[in-house]
Amino acid sequence: MKKLLKRIVVVLLLIFAVVAFINYPKLNLIAGYASKNMASNHFIAGRSQEKIIATDNDMPLIRLADTKVERASAVASVFGMMERTTVCREGIGCALVNDSYITGTKLPRPNRTFSPLETPFPYGNGAPIDSVFNNVDYAALEKAINGAFVDNDIQKTRTVLVAYKNHIIGERYLEGFSEKTPILGWSMTKSILATLYGVLAHQQKIDIDSPAPVPEWQNDPRKKITIDHLLRMQSGLAWSEDYASISDVTEMLFLDSDMTKKQLFKEAVAAPEAIWNYSSGTTNLLSGILRKQFATHQDYLDFPYRELIDKIGMHSMLVETDLEGNFVGSSYAWATTRDWAKFGILYLNRGNWNGEQLFAPEWVDYISKATAGSEGKYGAHFWLNKGGRYPNAPRDLYSANGFQGQRIFIIPSKDLVIVRMGLSQAPDFRVNALLEGILEAID
Repeated sequence: MKKLLKRIVVVLLLIFAVVAFINYPKLNLIAGYASKNMASNHFIAGRSQEKIIATDNDMPLIRLADTKVERASAVASVFGMMERTTVCREGIGCALVNDSYITGTKLPRPNRTFSPLETPFPYGNGAPIDSVFNNVDYAALEKAINGAFVDNDIQKTRTVLVAYKNHIIGERYLEGFSEKTPILGWSMTKSILATLYGVLAHQQKIDIDSPAPVPEWQNDPRKKITIDHLLRMQSGLAWSEDYASISDVTEMLFLDSDMTKKQLFKEAVAAPEAIWNYSSGTTNLLSGILRKQFATHQDYLDFPYRELIDKIGMHSMLVETDLEGNFVGSSYAWATTRDWAKFGILYLNRGNWNGEQLFAPEWVDYISKATAGSEGKYGAHFWLNKGGRYPNAPRDLYSANGFQGQRIFIIPSKDLVIVRMGLSQAPDFRVNALLEGILEAID
């Protein structure tokens, strides 16, 4: 009997050792996510450690991390192992450090221009005009918005804003959030990054149909990849966008100092345009290509704010950089709900902002044209409804989408922009019901 018990104990210990060995590398990702999410939410959004732990970091596996805030940084570990630190830098956000990081490294920060305009939303930062449209059923609209907050332990909606004909006609915030709270857009940042290419194209400083200026590709088939292929996720390059395992995307976000290089060194598995493959690495590669369009690092950092973000008064927006000072265009832009709405309104108005054309009207047609192989759901760094993903919404709807159901819906045929921010996505977040209810409230 004792021998049997000893054998059982040995077997159990072996099983535990194997499981620990297999999962130990994942602790790096768990601690890294917990640390980065804590630091950015605390130092950028100004939220308390307790709230972040109870909500934002209350996810499978991530909740195992022990996280604490220190001076301008956050530290996380799992069962005392794999400690990861995130440092926050003024003007460029927070970055998860690795073994190559040199403490005290200084990077330039963007020069910002904060307009004091008190004119009403969206062209200023004053209170929205109290507008009443005869064709809007405001009671039905309120019911639709409130529906996004029902069963909120499941839907986990934080904010909803509805803008019609450039006017806010409905808005609601979960307790603890307001019109002044920056919220992470996750992959909505991709649409911001793509728009910078639209601005450059309008300024005749770049041709998106030209081959991507990547020296490492010039002696192999990858030299045929264009900027257009990258914007449409049609490069044919290998990439794994799997957040549940150690993959290309998790290694990039939680291990790399320079996030622009991960996709750059991937082999071609298909010819350009042959396949569609969603890739955060592609967006960060585009961020690196963008940087090379400027003579200095400072010029690169200033460009998005000078030509887009601050120009339309999205003063709350901050796009975080990696350890090398590259914008993490795939994932890390923060802004208030109203400022995310301004971005949608810019597109609703086809690039015209209060009389100034920031990008060509045709750019909207370009980004909202379905990419081959995407089944009508993807354009150029924007998501589409051409395939009927939202069955009760117009097919001309397109959107900036982010992890956990961050959304900016742009519906040109209805003069509508709808912003929803939260911590869950479909089916937990009843997105079709929200869209349907809002649309039915407007005749």
